[in-house]
Amino acid sequence: MSEQQSGAEDRGERILAVFETAFGELLAADPAAFQVKFRKMAGSAFAFYRGTAALFYDDLAQEASGGPFLDERTGRVWIHGDLHAENFGTYMDANGRLVFNVNDFDEAYVGPFTWDLKRFAASVALIGYAKALSDDQITELVGIYAAAYRERIHALATGAKNDEVPPFTLDTADGPLLGALRVARSLTRFSLLDSMTEIREFERRFAPGAGAIDLDAATRYKVLAAFDGYLETLPESSLTRPDSYRVKDVVGRRGIGIGSAGLPSYNILLEGNSDALENDVVIYLKQAQTPAVSRHVRDASVRDYFQHEGHRTVISQRALQAHADPWLGWTELDGAGQLVAEVSPYAVDLDWSDIDEPDEIAAVVADLGRATATMHAAADDESGHSLVPFSTERAIDAAIAADEDGFGDLLVDFAHGYGARARRDHRIFVDLFRNGRIPGL
Repeated sequence: MSEQQSGAEDRGERILAVFETAFGELLAADPAAFQVKFRKMAGSAFAFYRGTAALFYDDLAQEASGGPFLDERTGRVWIHGDLHAENFGTYMDANGRLVFNVNDFDEAYVGPFTWDLKRFAASVALIGYAKALSDDQITELVGIYAAAYRERIHALATGAKNDEVPPFTLDTADGPLLGALRVARSLTRFSLLDSMTEIREFERRFAPGAGAIDLDAATRYKVLAAFDGYLETLPESSLTRPDSYRVKDVVGRRGIGIGSAGLPSYNILLEGNSDALENDVVIYLKQAQTPAVSRHVRDASVRDYFQHEGHRTVISQRALQAHADPWLGWTELDGAGQLVAEVSPYAVDLDWSDIDEPDEIAAVVADLGRATATMHAAADDESGHSLVPFSTERAIDAAIAADEDGFGDLLVDFAHGYGARARRDHRIFVDLFRNGRIPGL
């Protein structure tokens, strides 16, 4: 066996060990869902990277107690936990405003701020490679992201007013971000309801088929009891019309996406903000997962802050996202923490398939750098949570100021190095998967 083959074999064993820790129980419970998940991951190096946050943090674990730009503050801020280039999109905020921002907070936790930036930087390298960009072009893109992040963090740390650092909305965004917002604006609640429900005897109910699973009486009772617990977690501002939470129907679902394979979930149909049928609301209740980063953060005060993973996900999202979904809450079902949120008709993900020209990609990654900085700055002593009792933006700004040039270099070097590793790991994973070497499949 050559040295290269031996290295690939050792890496394959490491990948399998990480998969066992991260996915073992869920895979055993629903191997078919993981067949779907892994086939999607086999499709490209980027899809593999998206599905392997656990492997990423296993590789970064040696930085848990230190690293460039990290100290006792910047090493324990609220982080997204899975910040890659496809985890951005639109949402309707609590003020009824369409916003383009970071989305999907299932992996959010408290940890080193650089881990978010490194995960994003490596994703840029993978996208650039897939679009046949040169190493120099990828270097430039990651540098642009780093510079935009640094500029926005500094502005926020030095007291920039809201109109100087506005969120990305229909009035302020441009390029592909504005395109996503315009698509979101064209969508309607009626279209979403029409795709999931039907009218029977003058009342809306979930339509059969399309992935809906009928529930037996005992399961329905448990879900409705969990729903009652969820109501207690909502902010007062969301409870001004109690009739909005009248339950009309409940069905089961099963997650088969890259991030949700094997996780049981449910949809609940609610009255919504008026008696009109077109204003009904669909929420989902799904089992929250253990965030990959949490396995490598040893701070007991962070772990003990959360009741369960559903509570963690919601508290993290409310900290990181200004004016979060008013339907966002948590509950428990069968002893497991659950995340509850709206199935939004206005959610549109950033689509990279038509963003090909280097100049256009550069403009987008700059905007995403600003969005990342705003997210980090939102979650600190002013967010209403005591876990991060200091100004995040000031702490990060001071850390970067100590080595301005080294900050961009750190992300560029990491992007190239880890992007190459992810491409190699993808090839190893495909061989493991197609040769039946993943236990349980």
